Amino acid sequence: MNTLLEGHARFRKGYWRRHQKRFSILAREGQSPSAMVIACADSRVAPEVIFDCAPGEIFVARNVSNLVPPYAPDAANHGTSAALEFAVTALNVGTVVVLGHSRCGGIRALMQGPGGDHNDFIASWMAIAGEARKRVCDAPDADSTDFDTLCGRCEHESIRVSLANLMTFPWIRSRVEEGSLTLTGMHFNVQTGRVEMVA
Repeated sequence: MNTLLEGHARFRKGYWRRHQKRFSILAREGQSPSAMVIACADSRVAPEVIFDCAPGEIFVARNVSNLVPPYAPDAANHGTSAALEFAVTALNVGTVVVLGHSRCGGIRALMQGPGGDHNDFIASWMAIAGEARKRVCDAPDADSTDFDTLCGRCEHESIRVSLANLMTFPWIRSRVEEGSLTLTGMHFNVQTGRVEMVA
């Protein structure tokens, strides 16, 4: 807790003072970000830092392994889907980015398969990316490829799965088809700091 409070004190003395006018405008006029980024909850992958964004520039939703579930309007809790609905239908963002990253713990757990102590929520959540794991494990060279490389491939494939799942949301699909919304996949390398596009 002390670390957080000390960080807040530095924020007030530095960042806040430099951007106080912008915060005042955002408080008064509301937000109008141009893009939404769906990123991993991993502490090493902060979209605002990676893209060097000012307050109010991007709308961010973070979850384990930056996954987008398929459209499923029911009575269950859908945090990522609710964030998408708000960003797309209320804020009218022009871009939705799925931002994956290297050395993703959720993807590594998915690739390792069932088991472990974290099965209350994580296993069922990671099942969203089950098709990504299947594509990687079914590849002709999978048996002769080291585990880290397979995990890297799965990180990319899970981004593709999430991009496909985005198109199951009718209010996303209609905007993509009319040209008012673009969907983009990106992968951030934690070690090099570089972002690559994922098609």
